[in-house]
Amino acid sequence: MDDKILEEKLIQGKKNGLFMLLITLLLYILAIVGLIIGIINFEAETDTPLTTALFVICLIFICLGWIIFCGLKVLKPQEALVLTLFGKYIGTLKGDGFYFVNPFCAGVNPASHTKLSQSDDVKGLSSANGALVIADAASNIRLEAPSNKLSLKIMTLNNSRQKINDCLGNPIEIGIAVTWRIVDTAKAVFNVDNYKEFLSLQCDSALRNIVRIYPYDVAPNVDTTGDGLADEGSLRGSSEIVAGKIRDEIQTRVEDAGIEIVEARITYLAYAPEIAAVMLQRQQASAIIDARKMIVDGAVGMVEMALERLNESHTVELDEERKAAMVSNLLVVLCGNHDAQPVVNSGSLY
Repeated sequence: MDDKILEEKLIQGKKNGLFMLLITLLLYILAIVGLIIGIINFEAETDTPLTTALFVICLIFICLGWIIFCGLKVLKPQEALVLTLFGKYIGTLKGDGFYFVNPFCAGVNPASHTKLSQSDDVKGLSSANGALVIADAASNIRLEAPSNKLSLKIMTLNNSRQKINDCLGNPIEIGIAVTWRIVDTAKAVFNVDNYKEFLSLQCDSALRNIVRIYPYDVAPNVDTTGDGLADEGSLRGSSEIVAGKIRDEIQTRVEDAGIEIVEARITYLAYAPEIAAVMLQRQQASAIIDARKMIVDGAVGMVEMALERLNESHTVELDEERKAAMVSNLLVVLCGNHDAQPVVNSGSLY
């Protein structure tokens, strides 16, 4: 294939569709009038070679003049039409307007019938690429006339959730939403077989490559930056960084397809069902340990403060044995899970 096909060429100065439409309609009217005059002359036997030639020309135009209408193209804002003439790429129409091009030009869009889970490919009464859609809600039937127009809008691709092993081997489920748009129509149409399917597959592949670098949660002795030093990177705690790497990875893969990746975001992140319960117990145990540490630290501080206040005020003199008993009782009360049941000692301290 010629490399020049990969370079987008814009067709300029073709917004004369309305003029050509009026001219064609006028010619049709004149052809019908000439045909009627020719028929009258034939019946009156007053025809001449000139009127006969005019009759034949009008008849041919009425039969073949409809071909001119094939060159009329209407584009809405943020739409494009890639045109080929007998298999050769001749250029791309961009921008809203009423165009007239060579009637034998054909629009090309190999992904016109491909439907993905994205913003412009949901069921409805309209389509982003200009296709005519007829929907019947009662019978759940949806008929769509094919359209070869390409949408240049920013679209969102929501790929299905994937089960991937993180860097520690734990299976996780993750889903991403990728916003993208076409920036080079020639590359999108001619460089890949189907740019929508190509984008979807590259998103899946890039997601797997990036997720395998990170653990689900912060783990010791894990290097996620590639500098040889352990860091605190994780899928759950470094979602912005992970999303940026996923976007860059996808962009590198779809550059030849004329697609720009605007943004990539993680929409779903969780442990796989087979280990979710175990990991939940692990997180609960870690949370309980952290809470106990905090309780113990606070209780020790309160006991130290109580002993210091008693010594400063000389309220009561305690020997080491009584101090140890007091510390033990206070720690039991402060660290216990239930409210303390007080016991009143009415006798002597000793």
